[in-house]
Amino acid sequence: MLNRIGRSSMPKKRKPENKGLPARWSIRRKKYYYQVPPGREADWDSKKLFPLGTTLSAAYEEWAKRLGSLDKAHTVNQLLDRYALEVIPKKAAATQNGDLRHIKKIREVFGEMRLAAILPTHIYKYFDRRSKKTENKNGKTVGGATSARLEVAFFSHVYTKAVQWGYIHKHPFKNEVRLEGAKPRDRYVEDWEIVECLTLPSMRKKGSVKAIQAYIKIKLLTGLDQSDLLRIEMSDLKEDGLHNLRHKTKKKTGKQTIYEWTDELRAAVNEAMAARPVLSKFLFCNKRGQGYINEARGTSSGWDSMWQRFMDRVLEETEIKKRFTSHDLRAKAASDAQNLEHARALLAHADSKITNRIYRRKPEKVRPVR
Repeated sequence: MLNRIGRSSMPKKRKPENKGLPARWSIRRKKYYYQVPPGREADWDSKKLFPLGTTLSAAYEEWAKRLGSLDKAHTVNQLLDRYALEVIPKKAAATQNGDLRHIKKIREVFGEMRLAAILPTHIYKYFDRRSKKTENKNGKTVGGATSARLEVAFFSHVYTKAVQWGYIHKHPFKNEVRLEGAKPRDRYVEDWEIVECLTLPSMRKKGSVKAIQAYIKIKLLTGLDQSDLLRIEMSDLKEDGLHNLRHKTKKKTGKQTIYEWTDELRAAVNEAMAARPVLSKFLFCNKRGQGYINEARGTSSGWDSMWQRFMDRVLEETEIKKRFTSHDLRAKAASDAQNLEHARALLAHADSKITNRIYRRKPEKVRPVR
């Protein structure tokens, strides 16, 4: 349909780089902007085009400050807007970044749909399409079943909040969609492989190799997650043991775990302290005395690079032929624990089911009947 001046009244098609962003958002020269509605300039520093930030998370944070809460939502886009404003900021930095990526993908497909229009068949079709790995414009492989499963799980939680907020009366696809589950990782690190890693020679008395070897020892004794282990501060080392408040769940439970001192744990912690390049409040630190966790992003790129270099040497200089991850060491600690309950307590899990399904990987030995 044409209006009086002969132009189409249909909304202008969004540029590819702006797809998946909230309404009136755009990317210009690697920066996010908000097109201020006419008459609302006073709320946005008298600007018609307001700069939000250079990263997606920063842009959402600034937008939330200016916009306030959303009381009504009729479309998926509007629901995602409120979720981004009220729910995501309460999560850990790494989780926030992942959720914002999920939002962008979901907006591209479901954004304009009415909340009540989503059906289980839409979710199945979305999962099938996103499960196929593709190559983006930078030549990087994207998508896959794991990514698709995470996006669907996230979308399901968004709809759970829609029910809570009174937008809809019933979740349209919870318990209605059955996706094929991913097979849990089964890499079990053998004891001899640990010996090989711990005897890898270091060229220096301090530095990355010594630090990682101490890290491996503490990891196998406690089962601590990498994000928790790299956040250990000297003040966490108390008379009764190593105190840890799991970062992933501290906002939910606030429950602390105390790993009681043993001779082996004390020795491993002392090795970690001796491996530090400088004095620091952190047990594991870089040359500037800073911890390896980037709290703003929830990443640990410096440590991850060290770990990759260490594993490259392990594969080149030892009998180990298959790479393993820091997470595999957490699973080894759980697998080698006295029993399932001990493993659950080590990993600070609320429920032993996930401990058993994901982390207890040691092959079970069974005596023959005869």
